[in-house]
Amino acid sequence: MTKYIIILLLIITSCKGKSEKINRTKKPKPEIIKTAEFELIKAENQKGLLILFPCFPCDAENTLSEFKIAEISVKNDFSVLAMNLNQKLYLSQKEKQELTEQLTRIVKEKNLSEENIFIGGFSSGGNVSLLIGDYLVKNESQIQPKGVFIVDSPIDLLGLYGTAEKNLKLNFSESSIQESTWIKNMFDKEFGNPSNGINTYEQNSPYTFKTENIDNLKGLEKLKIRFYTEPDLKWWKEYAKNEYEDLNAFYIQKLSDKLKIEFGENNVELINTENRGYRANGERHPHSWAIVNEKDLINWMLK
Repeated sequence: MTKYIIILLLIITSCKGKSEKINRTKKPKPEIIKTAEFELIKAENQKGLLILFPCFPCDAENTLSEFKIAEISVKNDFSVLAMNLNQKLYLSQKEKQELTEQLTRIVKEKNLSEENIFIGGFSSGGNVSLLIGDYLVKNESQIQPKGVFIVDSPIDLLGLYGTAEKNLKLNFSESSIQESTWIKNMFDKEFGNPSNGINTYEQNSPYTFKTENIDNLKGLEKLKIRFYTEPDLKWWKEYAKNEYEDLNAFYIQKLSDKLKIEFGENNVELINTENRGYRANGERHPHSWAIVNEKDLINWMLK
């Protein structure tokens, strides 16, 4: 009887030890902070920081629901700061300064890593990412990014105006007409009609294909840069009768080629995807966060 009691105690002790070991190695849940400015998923052992900007009508909540990056980032010790800054296709000099001050304050107040900072955005958020990344480097700000990436962003504002004009002439789909009307009216007001000069477009656009202007990106020369796009021409023809030259993908391709010449090929990557573009609700759309492979992105950040 004594023999059986001893064996039973050994089994219980062994199981208890295993349970304790599992609990000790299990990573704690990350801290989540939500404010009017941002949503932060904070890793316990911070080795880096990923800053994300949303599409034009979107916010941090939309970003994190459409882009499943938070869990894998935290597992690799990267905090994720999803910003609520939206409705920006470009940034004025004052807005760049204000955003720099905002990001610096958040990093300091929330005790976030100042090492291995990467900035990325979807659609108009990619424009913001490129412009603020350039500004941070050129002004030797406290926050210094190591890399920037964009997801199917309208990087050429002059090109975007031209596509809007073409869409209005085609008069094909209601959604395309509404968006193009809004773009043309806004740009006419903000920058003037391009027929009267394109200087204001060049001053505010990340890139201008017509003149190959990259003045607003020269600060990124030493950074890692990634461009994501899904040039599904068949889908865009059915949606808006667009040709390849009308797509964000066309201008992203041209910018990638330009930067590889100016900056060298080592740090500039263009990733064209196929059939990855789906919204969180299952809707097929090549203009989506989903074209980014989250695991591959993290590996790129860790290299």
